[in-house]
Amino acid sequence: MQIIGIASQKGGSGKTTLAGHLAVEAENAGAGPVALVDTDPQGSLSEWWNARQTETPRFARPDPGHLKEDVERLRALGIKLLIIDTPPAIEATISDVIGLCDFVIVPVRPSPHDLRAVGATVDIVEKLGKPLIFVVNDATPRARITTEAVMALSQHGTLAPVILHHRTGFAASMIDGRTVAEVRGEDRCAGEIALLWQYIGGRLRGEVRTMLSPTLAAPPPKPETPPAQPQVAS
Repeated sequence: MQIIGIASQKGGSGKTTLAGHLAVEAENAGAGPVALVDTDPQGSLSEWWNARQTETPRFARPDPGHLKEDVERLRALGIKLLIIDTPPAIEATISDVIGLCDFVIVPVRPSPHDLRAVGATVDIVEKLGKPLIFVVNDATPRARITTEAVMALSQHGTLAPVILHHRTGFAASMIDGRTVAEVRGEDRCAGEIALLWQYIGGRLRGEVRTMLSPTLAAPPPKPETPPAQPQVAS
Protein backbone atom coordinates (compact mmCIF):
# COMPACT_ATOMS: atom_id res chain seq x y z
CA MET A 1 0.00 0.00 0.00
CA GLN A 2 1.21 3.47 -0.89
CA ILE A 3 0.18 6.48 1.17
CA ILE A 4 -0.30 10.04 -0.08
CA GLY A 5 -0.78 12.85 2.41
CA ILE A 6 -2.38 16.13 1.37
CA ALA A 7 -1.15 18.77 3.76
CA SER A 8 -1.13 22.52 4.26
CA GLN A 9 -1.31 24.53 7.45
CA LYS A 10 -3.13 27.23 5.49
CA GLY A 11 -6.90 26.86 5.56
CA GLY A 12 -8.78 27.15 2.28
CA SER A 13 -6.00 25.68 0.14
CA GLY A 14 -8.32 23.03 -1.32
CA LYS A 15 -7.00 19.93 0.44
CA THR A 16 -10.36 18.19 0.85
CA THR A 17 -11.50 18.84 -2.72
CA LEU A 18 -8.16 17.62 -4.05
CA ALA A 19 -8.21 14.49 -1.87
CA GLY A 20 -11.65 13.44 -3.07
CA HIS A 21 -10.92 14.15 -6.71
CA LEU A 22 -7.59 12.32 -6.75
CA ALA A 23 -9.06 9.30 -4.96
CA VAL A 24 -11.88 8.93 -7.49
CA GLU A 25 -9.51 9.50 -10.42
CA ALA A 26 -7.03 6.95 -9.08
CA GLU A 27 -9.79 4.38 -8.57
CA ASN A 28 -11.09 4.93 -12.11
CA ALA A 29 -7.56 4.64 -13.48
CA GLY A 30 -7.11 1.19 -11.94
CA ALA A 31 -4.85 2.13 -9.03
CA GLY A 32 -7.25 0.71 -6.44
CA PRO A 33 -8.60 -0.40 -4.19
CA VAL A 34 -8.30 3.23 -3.03
CA ALA A 35 -9.26 4.47 0.42
CA LEU A 36 -9.59 7.94 1.91
CA VAL A 37 -8.80 8.88 5.50
CA ASP A 38 -10.13 12.10 7.05
CA THR A 39 -8.09 13.46 9.97
CA ASP A 40 -9.69 16.91 9.97
CA PRO A 41 -12.04 17.45 12.96
CA GLN A 42 -14.34 19.47 10.68
CA GLY A 43 -15.13 16.26 8.80
CA SER A 44 -15.72 17.86 5.40
CA LEU A 45 -14.34 14.85 3.56
CA SER A 46 -16.55 12.56 5.66
CA GLU A 47 -19.63 14.59 4.70
CA TRP A 48 -18.68 14.42 1.03
CA TRP A 49 -18.20 10.64 1.12
CA ASN A 50 -21.48 10.09 3.00
CA ALA A 51 -23.28 11.94 0.18
CA ARG A 52 -21.78 9.67 -2.52
CA GLN A 53 -23.97 7.18 -4.36
CA THR A 54 -21.09 4.75 -4.93
CA GLU A 55 -19.02 2.82 -2.40
CA THR A 56 -15.68 3.64 -3.99
CA PRO A 57 -13.28 4.94 -3.02
CA ARG A 58 -13.49 3.37 0.41
CA PHE A 59 -13.42 5.60 3.46
CA ALA A 60 -12.13 5.55 7.03
CA ARG A 61 -12.18 8.07 9.85
CA PRO A 62 -9.50 7.08 12.37
CA ASP A 63 -9.83 7.18 16.13
CA PRO A 64 -7.80 10.02 17.66
CA GLY A 65 -4.40 8.74 18.69
CA HIS A 66 -4.71 5.49 16.72
CA LEU A 67 -3.90 6.66 13.20
CA LYS A 68 -1.00 4.27 12.67
CA GLU A 69 -3.01 1.26 13.82
CA ASP A 70 -5.97 2.20 11.61
CA VAL A 71 -3.66 2.63 8.61
CA GLU A 72 -2.23 -0.85 9.19
CA ARG A 73 -5.75 -2.29 9.28
CA LEU A 74 -6.43 -0.76 5.88
CA ARG A 75 -3.20 -2.27 4.59
CA ALA A 76 -4.31 -5.68 5.85
CA LEU A 77 -7.65 -5.25 4.05
CA GLY A 78 -5.82 -5.02 0.72
CA ILE A 79 -5.99 -1.27 0.08
CA LYS A 80 -3.41 -0.35 -2.56
CA LEU A 81 -3.56 3.44 -2.34
CA LEU A 82 -4.41 5.50 0.73
CA ILE A 83 -5.00 9.25 0.51
CA ILE A 84 -5.06 11.13 3.81
CA ASP A 85 -6.64 14.57 4.21
CA THR A 86 -5.18 16.71 7.01
CA PRO A 87 -6.51 19.62 9.05
CA PRO A 88 -5.11 23.14 8.86
CA ALA A 89 -3.02 24.48 11.74
CA ILE A 90 -2.98 21.28 13.87
CA GLU A 91 0.75 20.64 13.60
CA ALA A 92 0.80 17.42 15.65
CA THR A 93 -1.78 15.74 13.41
CA ILE A 94 -0.06 16.94 10.25
CA SER A 95 3.27 15.58 11.49
CA ASP A 96 1.71 12.21 12.38
CA VAL A 97 0.20 11.91 8.90
CA ILE A 98 3.33 12.97 7.05
CA GLY A 99 5.37 10.51 9.08
CA LEU A 100 3.32 7.66 7.58
CA CYS A 101 3.34 8.92 4.00
CA ASP A 102 5.31 7.80 0.98
CA PHE A 103 4.51 11.06 -0.76
CA VAL A 104 3.15 14.48 0.26
CA ILE A 105 1.12 16.90 -1.85
CA VAL A 106 0.96 20.54 -0.77
CA PRO A 107 -1.79 22.48 -2.57
CA VAL A 108 -1.11 26.21 -2.80
CA ARG A 109 -3.40 28.96 -4.01
CA PRO A 110 -1.54 31.66 -5.98
CA SER A 111 -1.87 34.41 -3.40
CA PRO A 112 0.72 36.20 -1.24
CA HIS A 113 -0.84 34.86 1.97
CA ASP A 114 -0.73 31.25 0.75
CA LEU A 115 2.82 31.54 -0.52
CA ARG A 116 3.99 32.99 2.80
CA ALA A 117 2.19 30.26 4.78
CA VAL A 118 3.54 27.30 2.83
CA GLY A 119 6.93 27.38 4.55
CA ALA A 120 5.62 25.90 7.81
CA THR A 121 4.29 22.81 6.03
CA VAL A 122 7.45 22.41 3.97
CA ASP A 123 9.54 22.52 7.15
CA ILE A 124 7.61 19.56 8.59
CA VAL A 125 7.92 17.55 5.37
CA GLU A 126 11.64 18.20 5.08
CA LYS A 127 12.24 17.42 8.75
CA LEU A 128 10.60 14.01 8.27
CA GLY A 129 12.46 13.41 5.01
CA LYS A 130 9.45 12.84 2.77
CA PRO A 131 9.19 13.60 -0.98
CA LEU A 132 6.94 16.55 -1.73
CA ILE A 133 5.27 18.24 -4.65
CA PHE A 134 3.43 21.54 -4.82
CA VAL A 135 0.13 21.75 -6.70
CA VAL A 136 -0.98 25.22 -7.76
CA ASN A 137 -4.70 25.25 -7.04
CA ASP A 138 -7.63 27.61 -7.67
CA ALA A 139 -5.60 29.66 -10.13
CA THR A 140 -6.97 32.36 -12.41
CA PRO A 141 -6.10 31.52 -16.03
CA ARG A 142 -3.39 33.73 -17.54
CA ALA A 143 -3.10 35.85 -14.39
CA ARG A 144 0.30 37.34 -13.62
CA ILE A 145 0.11 36.19 -10.00
CA THR A 146 -0.24 32.57 -11.16
CA THR A 147 2.99 32.84 -13.12
CA GLU A 148 4.70 34.47 -10.15
CA ALA A 149 3.49 31.69 -7.84
CA VAL A 150 4.84 29.03 -10.22
CA MET A 151 8.22 30.72 -10.30
CA ALA A 152 8.36 31.15 -6.52
CA LEU A 153 7.34 27.58 -5.68
CA SER A 154 9.69 26.04 -8.23
CA GLN A 155 12.60 27.53 -6.32
CA HIS A 156 11.64 25.69 -3.14
CA GLY A 157 10.62 22.23 -4.33
CA THR A 158 9.10 20.10 -7.06
CA LEU A 159 6.10 21.64 -8.76
CA ALA A 160 3.42 19.47 -10.38
CA PRO A 161 3.30 20.37 -14.09
CA VAL A 162 -0.50 20.69 -14.01
CA ILE A 163 -2.37 23.71 -12.63
CA LEU A 164 -5.89 23.41 -11.26
CA HIS A 165 -7.78 26.53 -12.27
CA HIS A 166 -10.49 28.46 -10.50
CA ARG A 167 -13.74 26.98 -11.74
CA THR A 168 -16.97 26.55 -9.84
CA GLY A 169 -17.28 22.96 -11.04
CA PHE A 170 -14.74 21.71 -8.49
CA ALA A 171 -16.69 22.95 -5.46
CA ALA A 172 -20.15 22.40 -6.96
CA SER A 173 -19.49 18.74 -7.71
CA MET A 174 -18.54 18.08 -4.09
CA ILE A 175 -21.93 19.18 -2.76
CA ASP A 176 -23.64 15.88 -3.59
CA GLY A 177 -20.68 13.55 -3.23
CA ARG A 178 -19.37 13.62 -6.78
CA THR A 179 -16.28 14.90 -8.55
CA VAL A 180 -15.95 16.85 -11.80
CA ALA A 181 -15.31 13.59 -13.68
CA GLU A 182 -18.79 12.47 -12.63
CA VAL A 183 -20.60 15.65 -13.69
CA ARG A 184 -21.56 16.35 -17.30
CA GLY A 185 -20.18 19.53 -18.80
CA GLU A 186 -17.06 19.72 -16.61
CA ASP A 187 -14.61 18.40 -19.18
CA ARG A 188 -11.96 21.07 -18.59
CA CYS A 189 -11.90 20.47 -14.85
CA ALA A 190 -11.93 16.71 -15.32
CA GLY A 191 -9.06 16.95 -17.78
CA GLU A 192 -6.89 18.82 -15.28
CA ILE A 193 -7.51 16.21 -12.58
CA ALA A 194 -6.80 13.37 -15.03
CA LEU A 195 -3.48 14.92 -16.04
CA LEU A 196 -2.56 15.58 -12.41
CA TRP A 197 -3.22 11.96 -11.46
CA GLN A 198 -1.21 10.73 -14.45
CA TYR A 199 1.74 12.72 -13.14
CA ILE A 200 1.30 11.65 -9.49
CA GLY A 201 0.71 8.01 -10.43
CA GLY A 202 3.87 8.10 -12.50
CA ARG A 203 5.82 9.53 -9.58
CA LEU A 204 4.56 6.74 -7.31
CA ARG A 205 5.73 4.20 -9.89
CA GLY A 206 9.13 5.88 -10.10
CA GLU A 207 8.54 7.32 -13.55
CA VAL A 208 9.80 10.74 -14.60
CA ARG A 209 7.47 12.57 -16.94
CA THR A 210 7.73 15.85 -18.76
CA MET A 211 4.22 17.14 -19.08
CA LEU A 212 3.44 20.83 -19.13
CA SER A 213 0.01 22.34 -18.85
CA PRO A 214 -0.63 25.30 -21.17
CA THR A 215 -0.25 27.72 -18.26
CA LEU A 216 3.14 26.37 -17.20
CA ALA A 217 4.38 26.14 -20.76
CA ALA A 218 3.39 29.68 -21.64
CA PRO A 219 5.89 32.53 -21.22
CA PRO A 220 5.22 35.11 -18.53
CA PRO A 221 2.74 37.78 -19.62
CA LYS A 222 4.19 40.96 -21.02
CA PRO A 223 3.89 44.09 -18.90
CA GLU A 224 0.95 46.24 -19.82
CA THR A 225 1.72 49.37 -21.84
CA PRO A 226 0.61 52.46 -19.91
CA PRO A 227 -2.08 54.45 -21.68
CA ALA A 228 -0.96 57.49 -23.63
CA GLN A 229 -1.52 60.81 -21.89
CA PRO A 230 -4.13 62.98 -23.56
CA GLN A 231 -2.84 66.07 -25.37
CA VAL A 232 -4.35 69.31 -24.13
CA ALA A 233 -4.48 72.16 -26.63
CA SER A 234 -3.17 75.48 -25.32
